[in-house]
Amino acid sequence: MDDSAVSAAAEALLGAYAGHAPIDPIVGMFPDATVTDAYRIQQEQVRRWEAAGDAVKGHKVGLASLAMQRQMNVFEPDFGHLTASMFHLEHMPIDASGWLQPRIEPEIAFVLGRELRGPGVTVADAIRAVDFVVPALEVVDSRIRDWNISIVDTVADNASSGGVVLGSRPTRLHDVDLRTVGCTFRISGEQVGTGAGGAVLGSPINALVWLANTVGPLGTTLQPGHVVLPGSMTRAEPVRAGDTIVADMGPLGSVTAILAPDPRTEKNMKITIGEACTGFGVCEGIRPDIFEVNDQGFAEATDEGLADADREDVEYAVSQCPTQAIRVEY
Repeated sequence: MDDSAVSAAAEALLGAYAGHAPIDPIVGMFPDATVTDAYRIQQEQVRRWEAAGDAVKGHKVGLASLAMQRQMNVFEPDFGHLTASMFHLEHMPIDASGWLQPRIEPEIAFVLGRELRGPGVTVADAIRAVDFVVPALEVVDSRIRDWNISIVDTVADNASSGGVVLGSRPTRLHDVDLRTVGCTFRISGEQVGTGAGGAVLGSPINALVWLANTVGPLGTTLQPGHVVLPGSMTRAEPVRAGDTIVADMGPLGSVTAILAPDPRTEKNMKITIGEACTGFGVCEGIRPDIFEVNDQGFAEATDEGLADADREDVEYAVSQCPTQAIRVEY
């Protein structure tokens, strides 16, 4: 592809963001596009984001697990850029209206303490470069209609990057074996997946090595303080406004993302408490006027007359329930 074609492809993807409407696959518009061309398209978008005031704060490895490769029908890893605007705070409502076809996946995020530049990076080099790890949730979102993607499409689309929520409990590498870290993954109280760190190229550290050795020859150095997402431990699951997502990673702690209700489609809240409830009373402690532990030792909830101002407290109770028994529908 010549420079004008690269620019046109980047403009089409940027237009999907601006117009909030997915587009047809890039490979359909540019049949001769290669993976190298796709990374040029990705970089052109990053250049425009930076020119508009955004900043690169890390990178992600996509399609690093067999589960994700099978789900997307793409059988090699790729990488994308994480910019400052993609990071969201844990336990705080996130406006999901800017995403088109969001899915979410649990990952073990690396935070670097030293720069890392390939080629020639070894596992030992990568381990020395890591300051700590935290549990993370990544929102993946495709600007390609119906997720009908090839490797060229997802690479051009910044590896289908959407958003990142980092947990707040750092862990040093020497305190944990990343390969054996398990993950329980829930959306609005329903368990949707389980996984382990070893699903990510055998070990998440292998994904970090792959990334450094892939971006190095392109002139990119992984910087101290940057975040690296090595790939998902499970399949990516679709999410929507109003969902609360929790990934519990055992020794690494948990991470929670709360997607704010869409004000354009808001309906009354319906609160359901499932059989997993043990009556621990966390929800009652947060909002005793909404939640109450009955004489049988199980929580009950009232959803009558709740106002918009109550939503944040209810969603916080959902995220704090130790058995994830509370489900909220809108």
